[in-house]
Amino acid sequence: MTTTYTLTLSCPDRTGIVHAVSGFLLERGGNIEEAAQYNDHDTGLFFMRVQFACDQRDGDALNAQWAAFAQTFQMKWDLHATAQPMRTVIMVSKEGHCLNDLLFRWKSGLLPLDIRAIVSNHREFYQLAASYNVPFHHIPVTKDNKAQAEAKQYEIIQAEGAELVVLARYMQILSDDLCRKLAGRAINIHHSFLPSFKGAKPYYQAHDRGVKLIGATAHYVTADLDEGPIIEQDVARVDHSKTVEDLTAQGRDTESQVLARAVKWHSEHRVLINGHKTVIFK
Repeated sequence: MTTTYTLTLSCPDRTGIVHAVSGFLLERGGNIEEAAQYNDHDTGLFFMRVQFACDQRDGDALNAQWAAFAQTFQMKWDLHATAQPMRTVIMVSKEGHCLNDLLFRWKSGLLPLDIRAIVSNHREFYQLAASYNVPFHHIPVTKDNKAQAEAKQYEIIQAEGAELVVLARYMQILSDDLCRKLAGRAINIHHSFLPSFKGAKPYYQAHDRGVKLIGATAHYVTADLDEGPIIEQDVARVDHSKTVEDLTAQGRDTESQVLARAVKWHSEHRVLINGHKTVIFK
């Protein structure tokens, strides 16, 4: 039986990488179905994503063979069976538009996810989780129990084998320690006014200033608050006739769409981190 794999890699750029990768796959009967590459001349790094079909059924053996090959090129790499959905935990607070959108897209077959759990510091969405048959974990967070709460959250993430954690409007700042533990596999979404209009009710602040563009940013979570590598952004134009409610509704729609695209690209192994930036093979 043929298995389809997705290979992503980055390494110092040099001649012959594409030829070597293609040759490795050819020797194992691999048929390349999709391939993309990028040379970053500023950093001297090479990035590549290859989707290929192969009759080799032993994925562990293929991983071991590739690991030995990749050492020659000093590669950072990942190899995944394409049909395997990405195990995911979603974290949320009191705003459910992004959570609801992700759950609907997942159940509609639009996102290659295996949503294992929803974690929240509030109880608002336990019924929504139940309607999708997803376990719901209520973990209150206060300034006095933050470390214990994060320990429980991370325990759930580990127990579910989560490859992706989505902060779907989770309104608590993660500790530096948890950010490090989740490096490269946690995605956050927020309005793109930042660093302007921080804190509560950003759309009220934006309306008061008469902004003409509103938008959203999805990025990887790092210890530098809201400054992780950006995956996706979008904006919508507004004018003086829009009420605060109009801006909030448009902002929530944009946040949902931007987060869904970021999650989709990540779960399809299309995003490679390049320092403070990302390379995305759409």
